[in-house]
Amino acid sequence: MSKLPDPFRAGIERGWKTTDGALGLPEKITCDVVIVGTGAGAGITAELLTKAGLDVVLIEEGPLKTSSDFNQKESEAYAQLYQEGGTRATLDKGITLLQGRCVGGTTVVNWTSSFRTPPTTLKYWQEHFGLKDFNVEALAPWFTQAEQRLNMTDWETAPNANNEILRTGATKLGIAAHVIPRNVKGCWNLGSCGMGCPTNAKQSMLVTTIPAALEAGARLFHQTRAEKFEIDNGEVKSLQCVGVTINGDRVNDKVMHITAKHYVVSGGAINSPALLKRSKAPDPHDLLGKRTFVHPVAFSSAVFEQKIEGWAGAPQSIYSDHFLYTQAIDGPIGYKLEATPIHPGLTSKLLGGMGAALAERFKHYPNTQMMLALVRDGFHADAAGGEVFLKLDGSPVLHYPLTDYVLDGFRRAFLSMAEIQFAAGAKSVLPLHEQAAHYTSWAEAKAGIEKLDMKSQLTGAGSAHIMGGCQMGGTAEQGVVKPDGVHWQLKNLSVHDGSIFPTSIGANPQLSIYGIVNRMATQLAKRLSGKDVVLA
Repeated sequence: MSKLPDPFRAGIERGWKTTDGALGLPEKITCDVVIVGTGAGAGITAELLTKAGLDVVLIEEGPLKTSSDFNQKESEAYAQLYQEGGTRATLDKGITLLQGRCVGGTTVVNWTSSFRTPPTTLKYWQEHFGLKDFNVEALAPWFTQAEQRLNMTDWETAPNANNEILRTGATKLGIAAHVIPRNVKGCWNLGSCGMGCPTNAKQSMLVTTIPAALEAGARLFHQTRAEKFEIDNGEVKSLQCVGVTINGDRVNDKVMHITAKHYVVSGGAINSPALLKRSKAPDPHDLLGKRTFVHPVAFSSAVFEQKIEGWAGAPQSIYSDHFLYTQAIDGPIGYKLEATPIHPGLTSKLLGGMGAALAERFKHYPNTQMMLALVRDGFHADAAGGEVFLKLDGSPVLHYPLTDYVLDGFRRAFLSMAEIQFAAGAKSVLPLHEQAAHYTSWAEAKAGIEKLDMKSQLTGAGSAHIMGGCQMGGTAEQGVVKPDGVHWQLKNLSVHDGSIFPTSIGANPQLSIYGIVNRMATQLAKRLSGKDVVLA
């Protein structure tokens, strides 16, 4: 199996137009379309718009790092490739938030799980947000194109032990578990997806759509932050950008002004609503930044007699939706079960404890398995998500309260995961909760978990799935943007990323972004150029 070449090195040698904002920016540029961000929504949009012959400029706050830089070291990856060096969290620090901040965005560091938007989620959007054309049949061809473009197929290699335990335990309990589709090609099964793929097997925007756009003439500015739009009379007049260091500090006082026919915001949930807030974008119905969802995640570790070595092999390849569909969508909160890769840095957080307690837990590291539960927020009044605010310096922060309703889901998830882990042969199970202990039997775990005080800070929580804040709606009262992604009050601005979702997805969201933005960007390309283009 051969390592795929680094497309950026060869492309830059051929003359791709890339500029490091930390080294200086021009004062003014013009283009047909400027896209803020280079992640899932931005990449799809950039490829389609350049296919239509449009002059496209991409703005990325993070650095340009490629497979030549990826070395499977957590110490470098978190600092260089993640928002706030991997320390982004909600306002009260109750939920750790993992988001990418580099060329390619979160697609560079995600774990490759690829699910279409569940039919139940689409039905809810149709019924509650006026999104009449968001149904399984209407979206199917757009998902199919994205799946083919990004090589999304069921993972055919045998799961690593970390994932197999989920399937083994679930099967013994009569719970269905399935193989996860992944967007990889020629995967080496290294397991370091969260640190950037060193072999270019992961079909992220870094090796697919962004190179395609650059090859077609797009211009890329990295380490360049979009500060704000200049808005007048229902239109965006220009975008102001500044050069930044790798940690986000401004390089100097110089500002680059970009004038375009159309502006696309694809900075991701949290950053996209923050940019519109800094720009004082119209928000007549007080929706901007509200209903921001995260799939709050509960974790459970287990120690086995045999070695697990959960740092090796595809990070996620088995899942169970059993607990998503055992109650009504607006009833007790549901959750999706998956496995968590356990690299040392990440594991030090997910095992809980510190000092001697953490050291004791790490003695069992090679024999530890980790499971997670993605909680499906956004479908109940007591899981209405959070809100993006601006700090005094204009940077964003998400306030997301963990309500009793959500934390009840965490308790049930702890119980489900522990039962599955014991059914698979675990010697002991440890939920991520300050009051939890290593339970040595299912009966002991059940009794112990029922006694836990389910409160923020005591209950460990994280998320890598941030959605909402610029939600779609069939009317201006229901959404920040229209069903085609165009802002309800700004006719030359669109939002193309996960911030457009009016609820959480209930599954890993990358394919939902790819498929839905594929339709939006194709429509935008036709509107701006008159040309029909296809993602291929």
